[in-house]
Amino acid sequence: MRTPTPAARKAVLALAGAAALAISGLAAAVPASAQATPTVYSKGGTSWVRACDTLAKGDTVSCHALKVTNAVQQVNAFGVTPNAAPSGYGPSDLLSAYNLPANGGAGQTIAIVDAYDDPNAESDMNTYRTQFGLPACTTANGCFKKVNETGGTKYPRSSTSWSGEISLDLDMVSAIAPNAHVILVEASTANMTDLGTGVNTAVKLGAKFVSNSYGGSESSTDTSYDSSYFNHPGVAITVSAGDSAYGAQYPAASPYVTAVGGTALKRDSSARGWSESVWSTSSTEGTGSGCSAYEPKPSWQKDSGCAHRTISDVSAVADPATGVAVYQTYGGNGWAVYGGTSASSPIIAGVYALAGAPTTTYPAADGYAHTSALNDVTTGSNGTCSPSYLCTAGTGYDGPTGLGTPNGLTAFTG
Repeated sequence: MRTPTPAARKAVLALAGAAALAISGLAAAVPASAQATPTVYSKGGTSWVRACDTLAKGDTVSCHALKVTNAVQQVNAFGVTPNAAPSGYGPSDLLSAYNLPANGGAGQTIAIVDAYDDPNAESDMNTYRTQFGLPACTTANGCFKKVNETGGTKYPRSSTSWSGEISLDLDMVSAIAPNAHVILVEASTANMTDLGTGVNTAVKLGAKFVSNSYGGSESSTDTSYDSSYFNHPGVAITVSAGDSAYGAQYPAASPYVTAVGGTALKRDSSARGWSESVWSTSSTEGTGSGCSAYEPKPSWQKDSGCAHRTISDVSAVADPATGVAVYQTYGGNGWAVYGGTSASSPIIAGVYALAGAPTTTYPAADGYAHTSALNDVTTGSNGTCSPSYLCTAGTGYDGPTGLGTPNGLTAFTG
């Protein structure tokens, strides 16, 4: 191995110093939610933090992104290199696990709705794409658009917490449907009024697939939010089931959305080459599921143990211990590994986009008409409940993983 020259060492130190100054200069731009020290969680040697561990003033919901803090990093002659080759599952892994076609999504538009601004969103997403040989998606080539919650270009204040969420969302739709157009809608705050307005804007701008990786406790007012923000016939709206283990959250409980649970995804020697179980870390962390206290049961949902809306409908990888590669520079140092149901929601939105424009009034119903076209997840639980299927996986439908995970596109077509 060649020894770095003094000039090379000096250049690296200068770059490191410039990066440190840039990061320190950004600190003043982030809301209070980004300043708190988050709790560290761990499982099987992997540690992570909740990207949106605390709420800023006025926020009522949280993002569901989990950032791994001890991801393996490559080393070169200068020591640890944060921007070296990524750890975590990449596009080829996800396409393999879910039997999906490569290079899909042409002619479709996927929207991501998040809170606050990530000033590096476009450049970070395209670094991810370049790394994995995916086509560029930029403002200049007409593929990418970033707007505020009303469709304008006066963006909200920036947040290093939500920037991790934004990077995760953009990278996952890129991985699954790289030829789709992407709209990033940035809400002014993390409350349902602003985020819901963002959903409406995404649909007005032509998105037929809208991913929402956030949620909060249920409320009796949720049904009014349904009619105001989530009732968009002919649009596939995906929502994370939550990262707080058994218990219903909103907007995943809305009968107008596809509620997306989370799994632990591992390679194995089976014919599929992969296995999945319910993602569960502890009694307070894991994929969300449950029986809504307020929302009516949609006509296409037939489970008998919950008189109201049951969460989830389908699922995808979410366990941070089997997490995905993400590139983030605002609030991050480059390549990272993320998990949480914030990963599974945009993955499923991308799968819907691969299947083409929805032909069903509420696309969540599609899976219930094609139950055999999914990978049935039959092991694991996210808590204790009655009836047990609401928190424990088994053959057929269950709360934590719904009908299962994608096995091709049939279950996502009308």
